[in-house]
Amino acid sequence: MASSTGTNAMTAKCFADTNIVLYTIGQDTRKAGIARGIVAVRPLVSAQVINEAINVCLRKLGFDRAKAYSFADSVMLRTDVLPIDETTIRKSAELAIRYQLSNWDALIAAAALLSGCDILYSEDMQNGQVFEGKLTVANPFL
Repeated sequence: MASSTGTNAMTAKCFADTNIVLYTIGQDTRKAGIARGIVAVRPLVSAQVINEAINVCLRKLGFDRAKAYSFADSVMLRTDVLPIDETTIRKSAELAIRYQLSNWDALIAAAALLSGCDILYSEDMQNGQVFEGKLTVANPFL
């Protein structure tokens, strides 16, 4: 995993975006392996990540409800799930304005920052972007 996600991935506090969670069940074996490696270190995720994953499973992957919620449960057992509260929403507003992020990306970044993460694994955000000098976006698939 070190070559794909960085040498300090095992010690740094990390957050996984929705796409990382979804790649654990994807058809691309390379990406699935990398994503499973990230999930194996028990990253943090937010309630948003779980709900977005359920939505993708239902709408894009054709899962029935039982299968989608079963997948969500398996993710929750392997990660630490953070709530989205007023503090997170206010922080996301600051980040959205300061960094020109979408509301959804800002919520992810806010949850990661507020939980003290060093790394935000995401394929959707700009690789190498640093938020507030504390949180670095890493695309593990590059």
